[in-house]
Amino acid sequence: MRLRVPANCRWLHRILGCLLCLAVSGPPAGARSPLVAEVNAFASRYHERLPRIDTVRDELRQVARNGADAEDLIAFAQVCFIWGDIRARTLPQKLEAYEEGRQAAKRAVEMQPGNAGAHFWYGTTTARWGETRGVVQSLFLLPVVRQEIQTVLALDPQYTPVYALAGNVLYAVPPLMGGDLRQAEEMFRQGLAQDPHFTGIRIGLAKTLIKTGRSAEARQELQAVLDETTPRNMGEWVMKDTKDARELLQGLDSN
Repeated sequence: MRLRVPANCRWLHRILGCLLCLAVSGPPAGARSPLVAEVNAFASRYHERLPRIDTVRDELRQVARNGADAEDLIAFAQVCFIWGDIRARTLPQKLEAYEEGRQAAKRAVEMQPGNAGAHFWYGTTTARWGETRGVVQSLFLLPVVRQEIQTVLALDPQYTPVYALAGNVLYAVPPLMGGDLRQAEEMFRQGLAQDPHFTGIRIGLAKTLIKTGRSAEARQELQAVLDETTPRNMGEWVMKDTKDARELLQGLDSN
């Protein structure tokens, strides 16, 4: 299935609701740099050592400036994304972090055009930077994000995080502009079929079910998030997904 994304970026308001959970899609085992290996290890448990995000980002920035390979750059983009979401306190700090990550991932794509992780992080950091910068000023970014989604799907259909990104795009875009709740649900379900412990995707599915009037099914998905004992990303589950699930359940209870 080819994802249809319109040339309008109102989707940027909501596309990244669950993208922090994607941060565990780090570089493959066997990466040469100890920092890359560390990022790959702590990305799913960053909540346990939040200050370490700061130092790893600084260390990877130095690596990126001094002969980094593609895996170093992917790890740097990933940490920049996490840092911008979790550690940055001001808008300029966030923009700087996402832009650093975007440029690093772009370099990784240029080095390794066949690397799905490089394309994923380029699309992800570009989308986050655009959202933070402002919707109107970021219209030109949509084709980049759309192309990166398609490239990841073509390179590696088993790359689970891309289904969360694609599903959120389809969910957030108005139907007249190319959004499609049916396709959004399909993308979320494909992602969950690959990894049922990916709670960020389950949140996206629940939102889609709510929007299509299937509250009972949405409750089941949200309760599954709260009951999850082995989430794919513990940091995201602790800091975001459980909070989102409770908030959405409260909204359902108030209706």
